[in-house]
Amino acid sequence: MRDQETYVSFPDDELDATSGEYELSERQALRRVPGLSTELTDVTEVEYRQLRLERVVLVGVWTEGTQTDAENSLTELAALAETAGSQVLEGLIQRRNRPDPATYIGRGKVDALGSVVLSAGADTVICDGELSPSQLRNLEQRTKVKVVDRTALILDIFAQHAKSKEGRAQVELAQLEYLLPRLRGWGETLSRQTGGSGRGGGAGGGVGVRGPGETKLETDRRRIRHRISRLRREIKAMRTVRETKRARRARNAVPAVAIAGYTNAGKSSLLNRLTGAGVLVEDALFATLDPTTRRASTADGRVYTLSDTVGFVRHLPHQIVEAFRSTLEEVAEADLIVHVVDGAHPDPQEQVRAVREVLGEVGADRLPELLVVNKIDAADEETLLRLKRLWPDAVFVSAHSGRGIDELHVAIERLLPRPAVEVRVVLPYDRGDLVARLHRQGEVLSMAHLPEGTMLHVRVNEALAAELAPFGDAAEAVRATS
Repeated sequence: MRDQETYVSFPDDELDATSGEYELSERQALRRVPGLSTELTDVTEVEYRQLRLERVVLVGVWTEGTQTDAENSLTELAALAETAGSQVLEGLIQRRNRPDPATYIGRGKVDALGSVVLSAGADTVICDGELSPSQLRNLEQRTKVKVVDRTALILDIFAQHAKSKEGRAQVELAQLEYLLPRLRGWGETLSRQTGGSGRGGGAGGGVGVRGPGETKLETDRRRIRHRISRLRREIKAMRTVRETKRARRARNAVPAVAIAGYTNAGKSSLLNRLTGAGVLVEDALFATLDPTTRRASTADGRVYTLSDTVGFVRHLPHQIVEAFRSTLEEVAEADLIVHVVDGAHPDPQEQVRAVREVLGEVGADRLPELLVVNKIDAADEETLLRLKRLWPDAVFVSAHSGRGIDELHVAIERLLPRPAVEVRVVLPYDRGDLVARLHRQGEVLSMAHLPEGTMLHVRVNEALAAELAPFGDAAEAVRATS
C-alpha cells in the first residue's frame, strides 16, 4: 500500500484528507494540483520556448493544515518557478506526517514521480521545501533529472533581480552559504588532484606531483569560504554607509516610514502612488530587491521618508534573511511600518503571518504598524467585508486606481511621531532659513507675521528647541505687551 505508484485528481468537492475519509494508500498518493500547468498550445511558440525555459514538475509534501493550504503553497511555488523563467507542467502533492529523510516524498512514490517526469517531458523537479544534500542526490539519481528545492529557486530569482552592488553582494553571499554544505552532494563527479604516497608509479602519483594532496572538493570549499569572508567585509562596509545616512536623517529629526509586506503585494506601486518615485513595478515575485527611499510631506508640512523594501515570502530562506539583514534593518530602525497586504490573494492572513515572522527576526515587531490592504479593485466584496471585520483598523486602498490613498495619507500622518517640545518664538525676517527648518523638521501649530518678525507656535525636537531658545524671550515679550 505504501509504495502504490499512482496519483489521482482532486475533485472540486473533495473532503479534507485529514478527516479520515481516505484509505491510507489514497492519503499518501501523489495528487495532481489542477490549474498549475503553463504549457503552451501554439506549436511554434512551444518549440521556441523549449529552447529557453526549463520544463518543471512541482512536488510538495503536505504535513499539516488543510488541503487548500497545501494547494496554495504549491501555487505559490508555481509562481516562483515562472518568475525564475520555468514552464510548469505538473504539480503533485503527497500527504505525509513528515518528509521522507532520504527522498523527501515517500520512497515508493519516487518511481511514480519519475513516470510523471518522463511522460511530461520535464527536465527539472522543484520541491516545495529545503532538501538536504542526500535528499537532492537520491532524487536526482532515481528521477534522472535535475532536482531543485524551494530555497535554491528563491536564491535564483534574487540573483536575477539584484541590480545594485550591495544587492548583488548580498545575493551571492546567500547563494554561497547555501552551496557550501551541499558541495558533498556533487563531489563524486569532481576531479581530484593527485596526492602522494611515496610509492613510485601507479595512480598514487609520481615525480613532481607527490605531496599532501587536496581534493577538488576541498579546494572549492576553501575558495568559497574565502569568498564568503570577503563578501561579509564588503557588506559590512556598505552597512556603515547606510548607517551614516540613517544617522544623518535622525539628526535632522526626519521620521522614517518603511513599506513592508509579502512579495508582489504592491509595495512599489504604493510608493509610486504616495511619492511619485518612479520605482520599477512588475507583476512578478521579488521584483524589488534594492531598497528605495523617497521624501514625502504631511498636510501640515512635516517631512518624512518612505522606504520600499524587499518582499517577504513564507519559509523565506534563513540565508536570505541573514544576507539582507543590513537592508532589513532599514525596517527595524523605522518609526512606522506600513504593512502592505494583497487583498486579492487567496490567503492574505497567511501572508500577514509570514511577514510578521520575518519582522520579528530582525527586531521590527516592536514598532507601530499600519496595515494596508491593497488591490481592493481586484478583490470581491465578500472578501473585503471579511477582511474589514478581521482587521478593523486597516486602511483599504488600490495603488492602481488611487482609491483610499487620501485616507492612507491621513493615517500615516496620524501615526508619525510628533516632536516632543512645544515652543513659541519670534524669528526676525532675515532668518527665513530657520522658518523653513521648522516647517521641515517640526510641527507648526500657528504662525503670524508681526512687525518684529514671524511669530510661530511649534513642536520641535530637543536639539532644535535649544537652537530656538534665544528667540523664545522675544515671543514672551510680544505676548506680554499684547
